Amino acid sequence: MMNDYIVSAEWLKEHLEDADLILIDCRFSLQEPDLGRKQYEQEHIPGAYYFDLNADLSSTPQKHGGRHPLPNISELAAKLSAIGVQSDNPSLIVAYDNSRFAFASRFWWLMRFLGHEGVVLLDGGFDAWKKKGYAVTSALPIASSGNFVPNPNYDWIVDIEAVKTAIGNGSPSSASLAVKNRKDLPGVVLIDSRVRERYLGEIEPIDPIAGHIPGAINYPWQEVTDGNGYIQPFEYQQNRGKNLKKAEQVIVYCGSGVTACVNLLSLAIAGIKTTKLYAGSWSDWCSYENDD
Repeated sequence: MMNDYIVSAEWLKEHLEDADLILIDCRFSLQEPDLGRKQYEQEHIPGAYYFDLNADLSSTPQKHGGRHPLPNISELAAKLSAIGVQSDNPSLIVAYDNSRFAFASRFWWLMRFLGHEGVVLLDGGFDAWKKKGYAVTSALPIASSGNFVPNPNYDWIVDIEAVKTAIGNGSPSSASLAVKNRKDLPGVVLIDSRVRERYLGEIEPIDPIAGHIPGAINYPWQEVTDGNGYIQPFEYQQNRGKNLKKAEQVIVYCGSGVTACVNLLSLAIAGIKTTKLYAGSWSDWCSYENDD
């Protein structure tokens, strides 16, 4: 099985030796940041390169900008070139993790943001590959030099000022615990991708402030897949996004701009083309609370 967004383990096995295929392992743990790399070094799908959320797919956090700011584009482009990614002869890139697309979707979105549309995700991730009994290895791949020239679409991202404008200049301290129906802004939809309990402010395990950005509605990112990390059916994604089709702008955020990309994947499958990522997300929003 293959479509514009997803490939199955069976499809990948059949095409693993294709000359124009590049495989990316994105396994990661927020609680144990070195775990993903250790897992990769122990075993991975043959030919896969490892891209780390902190080291490769994010830049260094500052006071503002969130816990996982977008990576330096030149540095990421150099890393992609070093594993054979070409701009003049686009390869098909397959990314995977073992976290229901939580981290692989960040890679998927970044590649498309940088102008490389030939990128898909492995359905079910590394676990699906293993369950099939397919080969794994600890051997590092031999890289072939490429030349990736990024062409970023900055219209795909928004900062806190754009979000404040969209919601009418809300602030962290005024974060509502109830959905607000903003009839004055019918064309803008703000989506919070975190679990319902964090959205409602009932729990907050990471950030200093609980709740959500005023006006945001809740689309938990875990809904995009089933409990085993397989993508929900096309019809499900279509139905999930049907109320957003008329929106002039759909701004998506999460805790730090990572799992929001799972929702961006779902909305892309549903045909929603007006999406933007608030890359700093809730962690950026909260960082302004104590500013004068």
